[in-house]
Amino acid sequence: MPKALILVGMFGAPHGVRGDIRLKSHTSDPLAIACYGALTDAAGARRFEIVTARVLRSDILVVRLKGIEDRAAAAALTNLELYVPRDKLPPTEAEEFYHADLVGLEACGPDGERFGRVVAVRNFGAGDLLEIAPPTGEARLLPFTKTVVPVVDLAAGRLVVIPPREIEAENDAQGAAEPA
Repeated sequence: MPKALILVGMFGAPHGVRGDIRLKSHTSDPLAIACYGALTDAAGARRFEIVTARVLRSDILVVRLKGIEDRAAAAALTNLELYVPRDKLPPTEAEEFYHADLVGLEACGPDGERFGRVVAVRNFGAGDLLEIAPPTGEARLLPFTKTVVPVVDLAAGRLVVIPPREIEAENDAQGAAEPA
């Protein structure tokens, strides 16, 4: 996925029989997704123009798309991720990042020890988690908080992580249980 496209939402199930469709917005103001112009799929091959949008609940909208006139056409779009060109989005403020900016960064400890690379930013409802894949072994999920990630240096392509004691204690216990 080129970083020139930023994930901003995903189509859900159809809403009614006239082609309306649910849209989960990932923008801070859910309705702002309708202000960025045409949305595209990941490849940039298909374009979707929002004609009308209304809030169904929190980050879920009901939208009408240009050219989508019935339930079957809307249903064909279910679970399609939606992107906009990065230059259509507002610039980030200090200590604010687009998820796409974090993916690919090298994760290091305060002493420079390499932890791995950020492969995804997840959110299961309790806040953002960085999925960090180490050079060997299984990926770790670390909370994306100022305490755990005190430094994000986009220019250098790295971030500093200080894993919570619970995670370090768990890793030490697993290491001690493995035969030498």
